[in-house]
Parts: sequence; C-alpha cells; structure tokens
Amino acid sequence: MTGCLPEPLTGPEFSTYAADEVAWLLTDLSGVALEATRQQRQQRRRAGEHYAESLPMEYPPPAEYLRLFHRLLHRCARHVAYLVGVLTERTLATCGTNIVLVSLARAGTPVGILMRRWALRIRQLALPHYSLSIVRDRGLDPLALRYLAARHDPRHVVFVDGWTGKGTITRELVNALTQAWRQGYNFPRRLVVLADPGQCADIYGTRQDVLVPSACLNATISGLVSRTVVKPSLLGPDSYHGAKFYPALGEFDVSELYLSAVSEHFPFVASAATAHAAKHPCPSASRPFAGWAEARRLASVYGARDVDLIKPGIGETSRALLRRSPRLILLKRTGPELPHIVELARMSGTDIVRVADMRFSCAAVLQPVNSVG
Repeated sequence: MTGCLPEPLTGPEFSTYAADEVAWLLTDLSGVALEATRQQRQQRRRAGEHYAESLPMEYPPPAEYLRLFHRLLHRCARHVAYLVGVLTERTLATCGTNIVLVSLARAGTPVGILMRRWALRIRQLALPHYSLSIVRDRGLDPLALRYLAARHDPRHVVFVDGWTGKGTITRELVNALTQAWRQGYNFPRRLVVLADPGQCADIYGTRQDVLVPSACLNATISGLVSRTVVKPSLLGPDSYHGAKFYPALGEFDVSELYLSAVSEHFPFVASAATAHAAKHPCPSASRPFAGWAEARRLASVYGARDVDLIKPGIGETSRALLRRSPRLILLKRTGPELPHIVELARMSGTDIVRVADMRFSCAAVLQPVNSVG
C-alpha cells in the first residue's frame, strides 16, 4: 500500500502482460457478473444506466476473422513499429528521459508497452508504465492519480492512448487534469497517441488515419483485460475503477504475438524513425480538433441527432463494430483497404456507404440509445 492506496495489479494474476511491462491501477472485478448482450445494454442505457456500469460480452474471435487479423498484422507491423519509434522519440525529446508512461486502459495499454520496449531496446531507458481508467462523463480515476502523485513527480507523467477520433477522451483528460491542478496535483495536460487523425493530441506518431492492429480485437489483444467499469454499487471511494481478467480466453490471446510482431522491427526502423522525429517535432499548442468538426458535419449529413453517435476513424469504427450494432458504416472511396471493417460489417449485418468527401478513412453511425433498431 502507498498510504491507504491499493497497490497496482500485475500479470500473470491480472492480464497476460509481464509484470515489468505494465502495472494496472484497477480493481479486479473478475468474479462479478457484469457482461450483457448488446440488446440488454441498449435497454439498460434507455433506462438511464451509464455505459461503463456493464460490459459487452467477450467472445473468441471467429477463425476466419482471426486469419484476416494475422494477414493485416503481417502487412502493417513494420509501419506500426516505425510510428512507435517516431512517437517515443518525439515524447522523449519533448518531455525528457525520466518520464512515467501512464496509458489509458485499455486502448492505450499496448501502445504504452510498445513505447516502453522502444525506450528500453533503442535508448536503454527503463521507463515505469502504469495503466489507469478514463471514462466518458466520469473522467480519470481520481484515486489512481493520487497513487501516481504519491509515487512519482506528476510533472514527469505522460498520458498515452492508441488513437483519436472526435477528441472526446482528450477533452475528458484535460478537464480531469485541470481539476487535479486545482487540488494541487500538477500533472501536465498532455496526451500522446500513436495515430491522431482527429488532430487533438499533443504528441503523435502520425496524424493519418492508419490501422492500429490492437483496435481489431477486444480483450484477446489487450492482455485478456476488459474495458473499464465504473459502478458505484461495487466500487467505493477507496477503490480504483474496475475491470475483469478473462484467462478462459487464453487459447485465443494474441496480445504478446502482436507486441512481438511489432517490436521485432524496432532495430530495422530505428534510424529512420529517430531521424524523422528529430526533423519533424510536433508543433506546440497545435490541437485544432478537426475530428470534432468532421463528426458534427457527418452527424448533420447522415441524420444523427447527437454527435456522440458518430465514431470517426479506423480505430473508433473498429471498436464500434466489435461492441455495438451501428446503423451505417461510412467508407472513404479513396481510402486504404480495410478488409476487417468490411468483414465486421458483414458479420453484424451493417450497411456500408461509400463516401467521397470525408476526412477519415471510415466512420460508424450508431443507433440512438432510445432506438429499438
């Protein structure tokens, strides 16, 4: 314990990630039945329950889809390694070499591990890495922030995520850290991401809408850890936000395979990534939130009454298809080939519309919460 603060969870007891690669500032809710079908979760949300009070069902990925994933990973692993290098080098140049990586569970966790591996293998820097929860409309876990402030200088903390879309999580992060500043915790209000097509992160590997393979699956590419849970009846003020560990899905786990497939390319892309980061540092104070403006436009064009019903970008579209039943999938005619989006749409029976003028490669248009569709 740090004072009265719970110690982090680590693998192999919680997650299939090695204990030295990530420490989870979470409460283990593995013994609690929290899963519900898409229809049940929709009904509960219509009744006023917050989406983070339950979990979507976690299924083994179909064999055909898993084969598709392996082909995609083989195709893009080297480029992802290059982007990890650019992101890590830009972060070290901007924030210093004594940083503490804090990934946003769970999309940010694989990126945080890859950044840590790059720093260790290419720079011989052993960076601490934690993962904590952030939830839309609920903010960052305040107890986790207290733990970090008790163990590290908050000024050295760097928050890490996988990708951006509209910028909702960026806004949530900035608001939570602004409140933390008022309470005396001087965490930098800074977000670093691998892909920033929404143009709302401070440091990024790219601002192109690229495929981040960890978006293609759920727990089976995230250390067998669920998305995070905020349920007041289970978690008191002295508990971190919760999550579940699914060791029963172990035979389908590709978490380490993904990390190894990317990190084995580090030595071959190190020179190019380091040179690019040095020549093209991220401009300061450049967060135009272009994704938010595009999401508002798409909401107007496609009849979505709420901008939150638009999930733009490859990462957000992938996750929407894995967890929800979107009303439409928009695919840019001149965008990259996205066979996993097409396959997920086919599996869920979601119509695809080809779009000529769209900032992102794809976007999901969700059903309204009060819809019976």
